[in-house]
Amino acid sequence: MDKNKIEGLQFLATKVREHIITMSADGGCFIGASLSCADLIVYLYSEFLNITPNNLTDSERDYLFLSKGHDVPALYGTLAELGFIEKKRLSNHLSTTDSIYWHPNRAVPGVEYHSGSLGHLPSVGIGVAMDCKMKKQTNRIVVIVGDGEMNEGTFWEALLVANAYKLDNLIILVDRNHFQANIRTEDLIPLESLEKKFEAFNCSVNRINGHDFEEIDAAFKGLKQGTGKVNVIVADTLRGKGLPSIEARADRWFCNFTREETNALIRELHGEMKAKIESETLTVR
Repeated sequence: MDKNKIEGLQFLATKVREHIITMSADGGCFIGASLSCADLIVYLYSEFLNITPNNLTDSERDYLFLSKGHDVPALYGTLAELGFIEKKRLSNHLSTTDSIYWHPNRAVPGVEYHSGSLGHLPSVGIGVAMDCKMKKQTNRIVVIVGDGEMNEGTFWEALLVANAYKLDNLIILVDRNHFQANIRTEDLIPLESLEKKFEAFNCSVNRINGHDFEEIDAAFKGLKQGTGKVNVIVADTLRGKGLPSIEARADRWFCNFTREETNALIRELHGEMKAKIESETLTVR
């Protein structure tokens, strides 16, 4: 992936993070985990998935299911930036006059399925993947899951079924930010080693830095078809990515900020981006 492409994705991800921060006011949102998966969702819609505002009913389109539905601000922000919905609709977040809410809503263009209880959408993705296989179509089905929801038995049961039917058109993307609500996953119910667990379920597994667009791109472009194995990408991410003041903080999983506070956070977001660019420039010199 060339430098200009990476910079374009970074710019878009920053715009999406601005939307996430803005939606954390006037009722709040699950800001920490939304920020952690923003880069992944931006990449998928910009570079990988065959999903556009013009093919939402095309049977040959790809599918994305956000199983960790409380992180929907990242999805809505991406859909707004890419023209699926009007940006001004995001200001209706939590309003009774719109469908923009704390979880994905099928009334919003680009949302394939609603979600609520964690651990259920891998099974929905399996159903779609099986249907596409039976129709001999080449659709790709991506299900984004949180690491905490892997404590659900339905998640692992779904993997057993998916590999029994050799659904290699199914991609499970794990946003591994190492937190479940307000506690670290390894302090509650340890998940590691995830690679070994997925391999034991006969999945094809890759682990990457979920904020490095080169690694993300290589992982998705390297997916193999015809293996008969479900593809799993474990993306290590940072909860609250982009805002050093709330990064990796257990008490910042859900926030309801004032407008003054969100304005300050947006300034903080751009300050980090400026520092990153300056650091890279100094390194080159």
